[in-house]
Amino acid sequence: MAGGNAIRGTRVGGGPMGESERGETAPRMMVSYWCANGHKTTPSFAAEAELPENWDCPRCGLPAGTDHQNPPAATRNEPYKTHLAYVKERRSDADGAAILDEALKRLKAHREG
Repeated sequence: MAGGNAIRGTRVGGGPMGESERGETAPRMMVSYWCANGHKTTPSFAAEAELPENWDCPRCGLPAGTDHQNPPAATRNEPYKTHLAYVKERRSDADGAAILDEALKRLKAHREG
Protein backbone atom coordinates (compact mmCIF):
# COMPACT_ATOMS: atom_id res chain seq x y z
CA MET A 1 0.00 0.00 0.00
CA ALA A 2 1.42 3.37 -1.03
CA GLY A 3 1.29 6.26 1.37
CA GLY A 4 1.84 10.01 1.25
CA ASN A 5 0.37 12.71 -0.90
CA ALA A 6 1.50 11.43 -4.29
CA ILE A 7 -0.69 12.28 -7.24
CA ARG A 8 -1.60 9.06 -8.97
CA GLY A 9 -0.65 8.57 -12.59
CA THR A 10 2.10 11.20 -12.71
CA ARG A 11 5.80 11.22 -12.07
CA VAL A 12 8.30 13.93 -11.29
CA GLY A 13 9.62 15.36 -14.56
CA GLY A 14 6.79 13.89 -16.58
CA GLY A 15 6.41 15.90 -19.76
CA PRO A 16 3.26 17.17 -21.41
CA MET A 17 0.93 14.87 -23.24
CA GLY A 18 1.72 14.17 -26.85
CA GLU A 19 -0.21 15.52 -29.82
CA SER A 20 -2.21 12.31 -30.05
CA GLU A 21 -3.74 13.00 -26.62
CA ARG A 22 -4.29 16.75 -27.20
CA GLY A 23 -5.42 16.70 -30.79
CA GLU A 24 -3.88 18.45 -33.78
CA THR A 25 -2.41 21.91 -33.43
CA ALA A 26 -3.75 24.79 -35.49
CA PRO A 27 -1.59 25.99 -38.39
CA ARG A 28 0.71 28.76 -37.14
CA MET A 29 2.64 31.63 -38.68
CA MET A 30 5.52 33.63 -37.24
CA VAL A 31 5.46 37.44 -37.60
CA SER A 32 8.46 39.69 -36.86
CA TYR A 33 7.99 43.02 -35.07
CA TRP A 34 10.68 45.70 -34.49
CA CYS A 35 10.69 48.53 -31.96
CA ALA A 36 12.44 51.91 -32.20
CA ASN A 37 15.41 50.49 -30.22
CA GLY A 38 15.96 47.82 -32.90
CA HIS A 39 14.74 44.89 -30.80
CA LYS A 40 13.09 42.10 -32.76
CA THR A 41 10.34 39.89 -31.40
CA THR A 42 8.65 37.09 -33.31
CA PRO A 43 5.35 35.93 -31.81
CA SER A 44 3.38 33.17 -33.50
CA PHE A 45 -0.25 33.50 -34.46
CA ALA A 46 -2.88 31.15 -35.79
CA ALA A 47 -2.80 31.21 -39.60
CA GLU A 48 -6.36 32.56 -39.84
CA ALA A 49 -5.94 35.15 -37.05
CA GLU A 50 -6.08 38.88 -37.74
CA LEU A 51 -2.61 40.28 -37.07
CA PRO A 52 -2.24 43.24 -34.70
CA GLU A 53 -0.70 46.37 -36.20
CA ASN A 54 1.55 46.91 -33.15
CA TRP A 55 3.08 44.59 -30.56
CA ASP A 56 4.69 45.59 -27.26
CA CYS A 57 8.44 44.90 -27.23
CA PRO A 58 9.16 42.40 -24.43
CA ARG A 59 12.64 43.89 -23.85
CA CYS A 60 11.95 47.63 -23.55
CA GLY A 61 8.14 47.98 -23.64
CA LEU A 62 8.03 50.30 -26.67
CA PRO A 63 5.49 49.65 -29.42
CA ALA A 64 6.85 47.48 -32.24
CA GLY A 65 5.67 47.26 -35.85
CA THR A 66 6.20 44.94 -38.80
CA ASP A 67 8.17 47.52 -40.84
CA HIS A 68 11.82 47.15 -39.80
CA GLN A 69 12.82 50.48 -41.40
CA ASN A 70 9.97 52.52 -39.84
CA PRO A 71 9.09 51.25 -36.35
CA PRO A 72 6.25 53.05 -34.55
CA ALA A 73 7.15 56.02 -32.38
CA ALA A 74 6.96 55.72 -28.62
CA THR A 75 3.70 56.93 -27.13
CA ARG A 76 3.98 60.12 -25.11
CA ASN A 77 2.70 59.76 -21.56
CA GLU A 78 1.15 62.83 -20.03
CA PRO A 79 2.26 63.50 -16.46
CA TYR A 80 -0.28 63.08 -13.68
CA LYS A 81 -2.36 66.20 -13.06
CA THR A 82 -3.84 67.09 -9.73
CA HIS A 83 -7.39 68.29 -9.26
CA LEU A 84 -6.03 71.79 -8.70
CA ALA A 85 -4.21 71.71 -12.05
CA TYR A 86 -7.47 70.88 -13.85
CA VAL A 87 -9.30 73.67 -11.97
CA LYS A 88 -6.59 76.16 -12.94
CA GLU A 89 -7.07 75.17 -16.59
CA ARG A 90 -10.78 76.02 -16.39
CA ARG A 91 -10.63 79.15 -14.22
CA SER A 92 -8.58 82.32 -14.44
CA ASP A 93 -6.91 83.91 -11.41
CA ALA A 94 -9.62 86.60 -11.42
CA ASP A 95 -12.36 83.94 -11.32
CA GLY A 96 -10.60 82.22 -8.43
CA ALA A 97 -10.29 85.48 -6.48
CA ALA A 98 -13.99 86.25 -7.03
CA ILE A 99 -15.06 82.77 -5.83
CA LEU A 100 -12.78 83.05 -2.78
CA ASP A 101 -14.19 86.50 -1.86
CA GLU A 102 -17.74 85.18 -2.17
CA ALA A 103 -16.96 82.17 0.05
CA LEU A 104 -15.27 84.37 2.68
CA LYS A 105 -18.28 86.74 2.76
CA ARG A 106 -20.63 83.79 3.30
CA LEU A 107 -18.40 82.41 6.05
CA LYS A 108 -18.27 85.78 7.86
CA ALA A 109 -22.03 86.20 7.55
CA HIS A 110 -22.58 82.71 8.95
CA ARG A 111 -20.31 83.42 11.97
CA GLU A 112 -21.94 86.79 12.71
CA GLY A 113 -25.46 85.57 12.39
